[in-house]
Amino acid sequence: MEPKSGAPQRSDAQRNRERILAAALTELSLFADAPLSLIAKRAGVGQGTLYRHFPSREALVLEVHQREVQHLAESAPQLLLNGSPDEALREWMSRLAYFATARAGLADALRQAISATGGPAKPGYSVVVDAIELLIKANHEAGTIRPNMTTDDFILAIAGVWQINGREDWRTRSCRLLDLVMDGLRAGAPGPR
Repeated sequence: MEPKSGAPQRSDAQRNRERILAAALTELSLFADAPLSLIAKRAGVGQGTLYRHFPSREALVLEVHQREVQHLAESAPQLLLNGSPDEALREWMSRLAYFATARAGLADALRQAISATGGPAKPGYSVVVDAIELLIKANHEAGTIRPNMTTDDFILAIAGVWQINGREDWRTRSCRLLDLVMDGLRAGAPGPR
């Protein structure tokens, strides 16, 4: 039995937690009903270790989802540092499409977890809205999108990405859809200021 205190145990526990989250992301992205025993096995930990970190399936699913949402949101400012605002927006949209389609099993697992716990219908999405607002503002300031585009308009415009079947050729379909959205955002843009 491991002692409950001391730096080496805490770092081991943190590594175990990270491995569990990584394995859960992989397995849940493929299958919403991935067994926790499989997740523990893929993480290289026992089921007891998994349950020490995540007392329920729902807790694990919500944590995995929240981390993915956070990574998506945190990518927006980084993209703005590395490219023009419209390029950053388009790349961020591609990342959103990946989140929405390639992680289809995770989305199904999240719906199940929310249903089981009675949790919020859109957990953690305020950080995504903040990221969208940041990208829209940067594009308005650069004159690279139409001046009357709002965050709500943008969310409605990209909502179709959630309709794409992640089990089919989602990359081609989402790329075409997001290129259409981007063309629409640029139409009527005042140009660089």
